[in-house]
Amino acid sequence: MVKVLFVCLGNICRSPVAEAIFNKKIKDAGLEDRFAADSAGTSAYHLGNPPDQRSVSNALVNGVSVDHKSRQFTGDDFSEFDYILAMDKDNLLHIESMAKQLGLIHQGIFLFCSFQPHSEGQEVPDPYYGGKHEFQKVFDVLDDCNQRFIKYLAETHQV
Repeated sequence: MVKVLFVCLGNICRSPVAEAIFNKKIKDAGLEDRFAADSAGTSAYHLGNPPDQRSVSNALVNGVSVDHKSRQFTGDDFSEFDYILAMDKDNLLHIESMAKQLGLIHQGIFLFCSFQPHSEGQEVPDPYYGGKHEFQKVFDVLDDCNQRFIKYLAETHQV
């Protein structure tokens, strides 16, 4: 089984929605026996909390159910997950720095938007301080990135 971890700062807005979209798309494609996902945050700000209600509500409007409790990214995640997908450059740098400190080389660490064509460092924006429009914009980006990432997985893992 290929395991995927989505990572943002607090694990209450972007990464749990990315995880939920991924899981829905995998289930809809009948591939849940081949792929599994989780999400985490690089900070401990919201440990054990449910996702931001605005993210949950927006995902539901788009047909995606989000069920998650915030957790912090740990060194064990490097061995547990085949792909670690950061929502932005700051979180990517945090993950890469942690791997370096642990003396690890992990080939599956990516900026999530790198699966979009012509992304060139594009990030998933953090909607936390925004309104409904920002949450929908983030959902759309996560949905597109997931679609392209799942296509990549299917080609890479010959599904």
